[in-house]
Amino acid sequence: MKLFSVRGGIHPSYRKQATTAKKIEPLPIVPFYFLPLRQHSGAPAEAVVNIGDHVGKGQLLAAPAGRISAPIHAPTSGIIRAIQNMTAPHPSGLPGMTMVLEADGKDSWAELPEAYSDPFAVDPQLIRERVAWAGVVGLGGAAFPAAVKLEQSSQKPIKMVVLNGAECEPYLTGDDRVMQEYADEVISGGRLIAHAVGAPKVVIGIERNKPEAIAIMKKTAEAYDNVEIADLPAQYPVGSARHLVQALTGLEISARTRIADVGVLVQNVGTARAVWRSARYGEPLISRIVTVSGGGMNDPKTLDAPIGSPVKALIDFCGGMNEKAEQIVTGGPLMGVGLPNIDVPVIKGTAGILALTSEEMDHRSTEACLRCGRCVDVCPCGLSPVEMASLIRRDKLEEVEKLQVMDCFSCGSCSYVCPSHLPLVQYFNYAKGEIWNRRDEERKQNKIKALAAAKEARLAEVLRQRQLAAERAKAAKAAANKEEKAV
Repeated sequence: MKLFSVRGGIHPSYRKQATTAKKIEPLPIVPFYFLPLRQHSGAPAEAVVNIGDHVGKGQLLAAPAGRISAPIHAPTSGIIRAIQNMTAPHPSGLPGMTMVLEADGKDSWAELPEAYSDPFAVDPQLIRERVAWAGVVGLGGAAFPAAVKLEQSSQKPIKMVVLNGAECEPYLTGDDRVMQEYADEVISGGRLIAHAVGAPKVVIGIERNKPEAIAIMKKTAEAYDNVEIADLPAQYPVGSARHLVQALTGLEISARTRIADVGVLVQNVGTARAVWRSARYGEPLISRIVTVSGGGMNDPKTLDAPIGSPVKALIDFCGGMNEKAEQIVTGGPLMGVGLPNIDVPVIKGTAGILALTSEEMDHRSTEACLRCGRCVDVCPCGLSPVEMASLIRRDKLEEVEKLQVMDCFSCGSCSYVCPSHLPLVQYFNYAKGEIWNRRDEERKQNKIKALAAAKEARLAEVLRQRQLAAERAKAAKAAANKEEKAV
């Protein structure tokens, strides 16, 4: 198919060779699993089991709370030992409410919902409900509930379902291995998503640095007239949903426009597989594919890890870390974040665990901005990082917002090419956080003002009614006196 050029981008050293040729290995059962109630976009789930309950594999442990939320299921059978605050897999190290499951070693399944022998014969609404029950979220990293996307997209015409197999972050090979080993499930999942939203076509975008995956997916797709494989140029960050759609359709989508509004629905290839397994086998999302790599890892692997597994268990299964390991990162090196420790769990959004060495990290000291403009050239969103950074350092956030800093999705391309080694992404993340905080504060203040105005209006109305009542009583008394005198 015809491809379109995408603005900016970089060509980093992808460093995928350590795991791209290794088959996915299942992580063995570990003694304890730690399941945060917030591991998806939106509201955290709410526990529906109690401490001491014995649960089966796949049993619902926490139900969604609100429209944008997702349930959580047991990754294996065992006993709920605690529901308490524990350190979240986030660099802040802040705690989050977490369920602690002690495995019984039996790995016995709970009773699952009906498996659809032919999911394409099932009503689309039932498919969307099954995906919601299964707790499927975007497995590319954003972890947005898949059922919400399906429901939103079912309400407007969708011309194309796009499966994202670009996986453009260095080191990560989970999507690559999924496409090589489970091509039929990925394509079936894409077709089922199209069935759920009434889309006539499925396009799967894969970067050209994955030739084995492209070949296998193209061969598997030959059986279907409505499925097409697009081999994309290896250009980070073409795996961003908006830039992927632009590369495939030529449509440039602003940060304030939903992709579904232009008739396209984007899901990760791993998400598509999870959608298929939820319908075909009645399985909830209880594990995910994780790349464990980096120069500090002794035996890099791609693992099928149960959600809730401690990061330490994955590292130990890969032979542990060597003496060169300096930092543990979850996700890729460009958009990932450092972990506070290796006891935190794998969650639904964990695509990779990287043990990076000093040579793999940029420790060079920052220098004054040269105003060379390289950051402007590579920004895929067409922003001006050099100007935004200057304004942020002077705390001129209103002017930064006018330069559309909220369009930045923190891909890190600007930081990657900066010869002065400025922490540009950190600047923009700080600015976005401050702008959101100020907006929240403004909303709170406006709400307080509105409540105060409403209270004043109520008090004024009460006073008016009392005055009216007093006037009526006075008039009634005067009329009674007049009548009495007349008698």
